[in-house]
Amino acid sequence: MNLAETTDDERVRGFSRRHAGRPRVGVLVVHGFTATPLTVAGWAEEFHAAGFDVEVPLLPGHGTTAHDCDASTWADWLGGAAEALARLENEFVVVAGISMGGGLVLRLAQLHPDRVHAVVLANPAVGLDPLRALAVQTLGRVLSTWPAIAGDLADPSVRVLAYDSTPLRALVSQAAGWRDVRRDLARVRQPVLLLRSRVDHVVPPSSARTVLAGISSRDVTEVVYANSFHELTSDVDSPSVFAESVRFARRVGG
Repeated sequence: MNLAETTDDERVRGFSRRHAGRPRVGVLVVHGFTATPLTVAGWAEEFHAAGFDVEVPLLPGHGTTAHDCDASTWADWLGGAAEALARLENEFVVVAGISMGGGLVLRLAQLHPDRVHAVVLANPAVGLDPLRALAVQTLGRVLSTWPAIAGDLADPSVRVLAYDSTPLRALVSQAAGWRDVRRDLARVRQPVLLLRSRVDHVVPPSSARTVLAGISSRDVTEVVYANSFHELTSDVDSPSVFAESVRFARRVGG
């Protein structure tokens, strides 16, 4: 059964939210690897409630089966995010992403500085720790999957809808895409809000450090959360994450 068929929430297939009269600010919100738009739905709805237009795509290979994900690539996901960006016709556009979605929106900021005016990152993924990176490159040649990476939550009452295994060929493709993001970090000059968990069992702290050290942005805010793990937009601190994101978008968007 496809993952999207396990829920009645139509937002799992991606969704848009628009206001009459087209507000000045629009926000693109991008989910993470093996996940669905439901993991960022609360984030997106808060942006919309604040008066912004919102676009939340379902990335290729997601919301169906892990096999489909393994047949998709970084280029596919970047293309899907870019198509969603093009659907926002607002004067000022904020891009927001969690985990792999963070890496994707950084790439959009690098490639489309005329359309991306600010960036919000939640536990952004632009690399793995050395041992895990070596395991991905090695095992990716002989195995198709390994255990799921989704679901790293401090709140035991919360569950996220995501694949129950990690497609390794797709993860290898993601790692290759990260090299481009890291190489071009200096091209990111937009205001950046980086939100991260103090304890994250999926993405190492070095990923956020790499982003902060590499970007050229002068307007940079980092907020560290003590009560959540990797799934920051679904975990204990999510209300604070949403409020901080809205404040940032209001400030930089005028």
